[in-house]
Amino acid sequence: MDNVSVLTFFILSGLNYTVQHRITVFALTLLCYLVIWIVNVVLIITIIVDRKLHEPMYIFLCSLCINGLYGTAGFYPKFLTDLLSPSHVISYAGCLLQSFVIHSSSGSELSILAVMAYDRYVAICQPLMYHSVMTAQRISLLVAFSWLLPLFCMFSNTMTIFQTKLCGSHIPKLYCSNALIDKLACSTSVVNASIVYFNIAIYSVHFLCLIWSYMYLVKTCLRSKESRKKFTQTCVPHLVSLFNFGFAVLFDLMYTRFGLGRSSQSLQNFMAIEFLLIPPIMNPLIYGLKLTKIRNNFVFKNRKKVSDSIDQLR
Repeated sequence: MDNVSVLTFFILSGLNYTVQHRITVFALTLLCYLVIWIVNVVLIITIIVDRKLHEPMYIFLCSLCINGLYGTAGFYPKFLTDLLSPSHVISYAGCLLQSFVIHSSSGSELSILAVMAYDRYVAICQPLMYHSVMTAQRISLLVAFSWLLPLFCMFSNTMTIFQTKLCGSHIPKLYCSNALIDKLACSTSVVNASIVYFNIAIYSVHFLCLIWSYMYLVKTCLRSKESRKKFTQTCVPHLVSLFNFGFAVLFDLMYTRFGLGRSSQSLQNFMAIEFLLIPPIMNPLIYGLKLTKIRNNFVFKNRKKVSDSIDQLR
């Protein structure tokens, strides 16, 4: 194609091998999406309503759950529509928007996890300075940073792709990806490659900050029994979320860079959506079950409801 304006849609081919079972897959996908909404919304409302949970750690957790809903909204509605449709196409603008939402959500999740690691570092390694460091203003800046930086990075990447001439419309995946759209370019873009490497460098710094924070956390926790207890209560859920997210992104990178055409379509599809399936469900469940204040909040409310019901029966 001589001009990007000629290309008006993309063809998503990831569903070619699941059409025969589309009703079953549709039902399971819809159930999964409903579970994602329920567990995240319940945790978000719990944190907003209970003033005792208006602390930095829970505010960042609330942001993490909102981000989970934001990212999955870029995938599930379109995927559910494709399951019931004989043709799996998406408009050019819609493809860029879907890619932007999904990947900015991934970047935001890593940023939020890095901010949460910083919060735990201050809480455990510098407990006497915690309230003077984690002020309302700083919390607002950290939340804004964890959202605005990924949005800026992905917006820059998406705009360079938008200006690129494309010579194909076939995307071998369940959803749009900037990396796969870039492979359709008629020629290599130096600007786009530079932005990609710049984004990689930014998130490499995020990862190094996470490693640095936990090195000091582990070192500090070995000195005190109280610190070890605090680490177990508040850092273990964060580490589980981090490893879960890390493996999910690794699956996606393996799929995009190495997995195409070398494995079954079902495995490729799982690798493609694992980070849109497991973390949004597991994060609220892990934190809800592990963090004492949230768990006690649910237990107290459930006991109160049971007690009220018994009183009414009497």
